[in-house]
Amino acid sequence: MTVLLILVGVAAASVLLVVGIADISFVHSRRRAIVEGVVDENPASWNARVDAWDRSFVQTRPGRWVSRQLVLAGEERSPSLVAAVTLASGAVTAWLLSVALAPAFGVLGVVAMVVGLRTWLGRTRQRRNEQFISQMPELARVLSNATSAGLSIAAAIGVAAGELTAPAGPELRRVADRLRFGVALDTAIEELQERLPSREVAVLSSTLLVSARSGGSLVTALRDIADTLEQRKETRREVRTVLAQATATGYTVVGMGFGILVLLNVIQPGTVERMTQEWLGRGALLVGGGLLVGGALVIRRMTRFPS
Repeated sequence: MTVLLILVGVAAASVLLVVGIADISFVHSRRRAIVEGVVDENPASWNARVDAWDRSFVQTRPGRWVSRQLVLAGEERSPSLVAAVTLASGAVTAWLLSVALAPAFGVLGVVAMVVGLRTWLGRTRQRRNEQFISQMPELARVLSNATSAGLSIAAAIGVAAGELTAPAGPELRRVADRLRFGVALDTAIEELQERLPSREVAVLSSTLLVSARSGGSLVTALRDIADTLEQRKETRREVRTVLAQATATGYTVVGMGFGILVLLNVIQPGTVERMTQEWLGRGALLVGGGLLVGGALVIRRMTRFPS
């Protein structure tokens, strides 16, 4: 038991060390960028090396995927550093599982590396999308007030970009910049929907496009949308509150299955390794792992609120 606690402590310290180094380098690069913006200098620095690594990494297929997901998630972190932290965390997880359970479980470290990166990016993107949706009632009211004052849709988007905070402000500023450089309103709105896919954004975008093409009472439509979005936001909050306890209980039960396997190996060392050497034990581990993973997927599917 003491050896397992030591291994867990070493693994946790290693992961925290890698994450801390990544955060420190990110803060250092941002500070250097600010200093270089004030002082007219461009010395070779850690920021320049990170930029070079990013350019090389983005040329690869995984690098392009990581870079695009970071942009969609609204993260300004370095793609190469994110990939390095993921690889280090996966290596530490593989080593911990191979030592604590059995060498065959080291393969799960690679799976944990990929799943962990996709989960973090997906949750970050979902959180940003939800934050934008929560700002949409205010966004609709700002657009309604601006258009009722006689401004065009493009000018109203620019006004909303200056008044709203992140993430709505930066996203609308990006749309306003695209319109300023001559991009059609349809294209700019479609790009916004690709970055923030949701039913609310689709409804608001369709209203703006229909009004820009054929006219109509845009002010009344936007005010109705603002009231509807406010009611929908309250509904989403109530649904998440009702499902919170059931979701936490379900994931706890799933985690207990893996914890029982670790506890069994602690009570009788070498049990899991001997199971991986026999066909019956391998089958039991595969069936049990499949049930746990399937349960987690079913819980996620049942508790997902449609966007």
